[in-house]
Amino acid sequence: MKILFVEDDAMNRRVVQDMLDVAGAHMTGADSGERGLELLDAHDFDVVLMDLRMPGMDGLTAIGHIRARGDAKAALPVIVITADTAPNLRDECLAGGADEVLFKPVAMDSLFDAIGRLLAAKGGTLPLP
Repeated sequence: MKILFVEDDAMNRRVVQDMLDVAGAHMTGADSGERGLELLDAHDFDVVLMDLRMPGMDGLTAIGHIRARGDAKAALPVIVITADTAPNLRDECLAGGADEVLFKPVAMDSLFDAIGRLLAAKGGTLPLP
């Protein structure tokens, strides 16, 4: 299982990395939307985790670029992980191309549940600890 986590805060990336290590998943971190798109061009991933509020390209813009791709990567499951609790944010993210929205601090069981549901819908699985 290969997961791309686009998140500008190194501590948040580390916390999610530790969770994914438990499941034996391999996480690649990117500190900006631009860097996340570069990594997506260069590598194959099973799931994308995306923060919303980052310097430079924000998460919704990056998701828009992913969904506009002309290849199979356009259909990758994308899970927003955000600390933003603005009203209607969940609806905005789903309308913008996200498959799921989780709020920080994200719990391991919530993260695994979201990844598992999205992969199951596409015929894949996440080995749970």
